[in-house]
Amino acid sequence: MKRILIPAGGALLATGLLAAGLAGTAQADDTVAKDAMATSAANAKAIAQFWAENNGAALKAATESNVWDKADVAKLQSKGGYSSDTKPGSTAPIGQEKKASTKVQNVNMPKTIGKVFFVNSKGEKKWCSATSIQSQYRNLVATAGHCVYDTAANTDVMSKWVFVPGYYQGKSPWGIYVGKQAFTHYDFDVYEDYDRDYAFVTVYNGVHVSGKTTKVTPSEYKSHVAKGGVGFVKETPITKEEFEAGYDKYGEAGPFKSKVADPKVETVAKPSDVTVGNVDAYIKGEGPTKGVQLTGAEVYKSQYTAAGTGFDNGDKFERLSTEVPISKEQYDELKAAKGDGKFMGEVRAQLGDDKKTEVAWFKTQFFIKKWVKTTVQMKYWVEDYYVVDIAGKDAGRLGDNVGGQGFAWNQPTGKAVRVFGYPAAPHPDGNKNYTGVTPKWCYGTTTKKLVGSAAKKIEEHVALKCAMTEGADGGPWLYKYSNSKRLGYVNGVTSTFNDQDGNGRVDYISSPYFDGETNTVYKAAAASWSGKIV
Repeated sequence: MKRILIPAGGALLATGLLAAGLAGTAQADDTVAKDAMATSAANAKAIAQFWAENNGAALKAATESNVWDKADVAKLQSKGGYSSDTKPGSTAPIGQEKKASTKVQNVNMPKTIGKVFFVNSKGEKKWCSATSIQSQYRNLVATAGHCVYDTAANTDVMSKWVFVPGYYQGKSPWGIYVGKQAFTHYDFDVYEDYDRDYAFVTVYNGVHVSGKTTKVTPSEYKSHVAKGGVGFVKETPITKEEFEAGYDKYGEAGPFKSKVADPKVETVAKPSDVTVGNVDAYIKGEGPTKGVQLTGAEVYKSQYTAAGTGFDNGDKFERLSTEVPISKEQYDELKAAKGDGKFMGEVRAQLGDDKKTEVAWFKTQFFIKKWVKTTVQMKYWVEDYYVVDIAGKDAGRLGDNVGGQGFAWNQPTGKAVRVFGYPAAPHPDGNKNYTGVTPKWCYGTTTKKLVGSAAKKIEEHVALKCAMTEGADGGPWLYKYSNSKRLGYVNGVTSTFNDQDGNGRVDYISSPYFDGETNTVYKAAAASWSGKIV
């Protein structure tokens, strides 16, 4: 059992969510961390509507999560390995709490699986695989931790997170279940430790969204939303001439205008009126030729030395290229960055009278002149206001509708499991075997011979021979799976995809090892109530 510890006499440099200022989300317990998702029924309604409106257009537009790129799909390392921390244990699936399992031959997909949909920090609509799992209030989803937290951007939980069991091409047969609270291991929440890449998310009761949309006045829209209703505003672009001609026509609906977030910046020739007397005004962006400014482009010392001394693009910008004092910490950082090729300037340390002790530190950056013209772009539009009826249908609790898998921890390797998920990504060689439209499965025995990954510094994963690609991440590894009951015990979730023989194709997947600490996280989530949206 690996633990991340703060070394005696030193400080651990945390990454991930702690670096983003979210250490406070973890509980006093050093195992369980929990973070809020949709914090109110009104917020949850809006999230459900976002995915369901326009006949599930947002659901259809989502693509598989892209945490693992080609460079990450690498060979697992044969080192490290998990260690059990308590005795093996299990919690029975929903409906099988007091029933004995039976052996059958047919392979059937579990009713509990589906996709989790979310919006990442880039604004991209993404999805992973997941399953409903046993819990006190029948409201729990198990998936991968990286399908809940945006680790690539070191941000908070994914936005607009929902679970759709039985999802198929925009349809949500048992409703949309909005995430209320995410439970993970503290080491994943704070340090992004992929040996703890699992999450348990409580969800509100499902909702069936009618999707009935009505166009209303701006005042009616504002009143509806203020009461907790759901609506949206549609912007229609117009020209500058239409904006100026119709200023009194639209009332609350517009027209509107604003600056585009990123103005257009282009390199131009030196203005013909530049002189020694007005160059300072050009540096401030206030020169006679409006919109044109003299700025600097950083270069290496050799490029600066070779540059001319006039006013043209590419000539020396002496006044920017001066030595300035810095702190010892900045000196060390820039010296390391220069060694990595990430700093183009020079640094130096000044010695004291003893010629041994460093007493001052300096940096010099080198710039050449660059004449640019910035054009502020304007956006013009009018608005239409719509309200949406989603209030009519409570779909009930997740576990009551689709059941819930059991949970098992501290199980030995060498046991047979069935893994389910929605693979979609191509293999590293570009071959695309899967569409992500329908769930697929793998069957085999787990092994701890292949337990490490250089990509995420993983030491304690278990592996399975399987060719499923990304999109299947978050999907359950089911121990003792009964094909007739479509139930088993979640004993892992797909975390990584690996090319063990180096032929450009995924041939192994891996999961964090579920130990007693995983059970602690699970139990905290399984005892948490969520409630209804409508």
